[in-house]
Amino acid sequence: MATSKTQKAPAKPAAKKAKAAFSAEEIEAMQATKAERKKGGANGEADLKAAIAKLTGTDRQLAEKLDAIVRANAPGLAGKTWYGLPAWAGTDGKAVCFFTPGVKFKERYATVGFGTSARLDDGSMWPTSFALLKIGDAEEKKLAAMLRKAVA
Repeated sequence: MATSKTQKAPAKPAAKKAKAAFSAEEIEAMQATKAERKKGGANGEADLKAAIAKLTGTDRQLAEKLDAIVRANAPGLAGKTWYGLPAWAGTDGKAVCFFTPGVKFKERYATVGFGTSARLDDGSMWPTSFALLKIGDAEEKKLAAMLRKAVA
């Protein structure tokens, strides 16, 4: 039996909803980076303060404490935002140190990270990111030492 040219092929099953390539948080970070680049680094300190002010709870306390530690131990670093995150940059404008709040990416802890311009080199392998639940005396001493090394 021949099929008619007007007969339609059977409908294909509905395609599954495609999973988004980026999370809402990742898209927000990309948009923040775009805005930062348009501004060209102007208002870095104000942007840093605003980014910290947007944080809540433990994340805000950690960011404020980290800011104080950076200023005391690496006063040559300038405040800025990096992917919308609180960050501190060297004279070249590159982030030496940055803070990622746990809430932003739905993680159980915040992190403090160091960019490629941080001089933390130790042989052929060294850590560049650290989980952060609180900043007590021991953590403050470690962060202070890392910051001094990072800008040495």
